Amino acid sequence: MIPPLRRIVAVCSLGAALAACGSAGPADTARPAPAKSSASASPSTARPPVLAPGPGGLTPVFEHGPRTLGKNIALTFDADMTADQGPRAASGEHFDNPELIGTLRTLKVPATIFMTGSWADQYPAEARSLGHDPQFEIANHSYSHYAFTQDCYGLPTVDADQMRADVERAYTAFRTAGVPHALPYFRFPGGCYDQQALRALNGLGVTAVQWDVVSGDAFATDADAVARQVLDGVKPGSVVVMHCTRSAAPTTERVVRTVVPELRKRGYRFVKVSELIGETTGQH
Repeated sequence: MIPPLRRIVAVCSLGAALAACGSAGPADTARPAPAKSSASASPSTARPPVLAPGPGGLTPVFEHGPRTLGKNIALTFDADMTADQGPRAASGEHFDNPELIGTLRTLKVPATIFMTGSWADQYPAEARSLGHDPQFEIANHSYSHYAFTQDCYGLPTVDADQMRADVERAYTAFRTAGVPHALPYFRFPGGCYDQQALRALNGLGVTAVQWDVVSGDAFATDADAVARQVLDGVKPGSVVVMHCTRSAAPTTERVVRTVVPELRKRGYRFVKVSELIGETTGQH
């Protein structure tokens, strides 16, 4: 998990996003899009901006947008369902957060939700509602929330030859839940990756999305301290990682109510990750 109230800079010392989102609005009743073949089982064919692959087709990594093209920042929320959280959710523990989603809607804050496929399986109506709301964009956070490296905050590890399948399975789960246009953006569970993980996703056409501001909201109980960490950390182009689960990040809704008006006073504009990537690539 992302350690509370700490600034992490090493690639694989970024904490895991162990939280989940929910929907405050009524679930959309549209039928799920039909499943596609595995060759196109990944992102939507209406391609938003992506970074160019690295040498040898290596999956590119995005951490923040331009610092000099205006005071735009992206709030991101990870919708996790870890190996132990599925049974806990089945027993009544809440890994969604309708109040937070309702606050984002009330404040008119666009956001990017990095969703696991297992979360979409657990909360299909909420996944569908988020996926049909133009205020939000849905991106991939793996199916299982197993780590893509060893020693990633105690998470179970997915084998290298199963990494691509795990990402594709998440896109299939989104379609089954009725999410029509999941984006070609992928966030590694725990923020942990290495060259092997990047190579494993070659050819999927995804951009790996990290962050440059750790909110520290995971398991935090002091909303003011979390808000201060966000406010102290943001810069033009920042990507802020947050969580939206009532169980594992109980302060996040209060944090959002604090930081959004303050950052707007400072001249910041909230955008989705796709807009920051578009600014980076010149596709905006």
